[in-house]
Amino acid sequence: MPLSQQIVEDMKTAMKAKDSVALNVIRALKSAIKYAAIEKFGADGELADTDAILVVRKEIKKRQDSIASYESAARQDLADVEKTEIAVLEKYLPAAMSAEDLVKLVEMVIVELGATTKKDMGNVMKVLGERSEGRADNRALSSEVAKRLQ
Repeated sequence: MPLSQQIVEDMKTAMKAKDSVALNVIRALKSAIKYAAIEKFGADGELADTDAILVVRKEIKKRQDSIASYESAARQDLADVEKTEIAVLEKYLPAAMSAEDLVKLVEMVIVELGATTKKDMGNVMKVLGERSEGRADNRALSSEVAKRLQ
């Protein structure tokens, strides 16, 4: 089932269950995906699942940043709400790539591109983003690439 259909079904389920937290998160996600589609394709466009997964990751990143801010301001109650929202969003991510697979992918792309310096990092990250298909966090990819490029 495409991600957009899954989101609509989950929204219906959350409405029936009167789960206001999940409903609000799913509505916000649906809206963010629609905005990204409009930005990329125009009013009638629809994002492919790989692009929609990037939007999900972006929404999770926003909430992680909020958690850091709330915890530094001693507002654990608000941080807990953000953590709950992240749990709802993580359902839409594909299974995460194992650490070994991530290392193999990074090494393979570096060899393929002949990357040797930090200047090549942008090209490597672009290819890794396409090949990981949303199964790896960009932060993890970036740190692996940085370890291997001088």
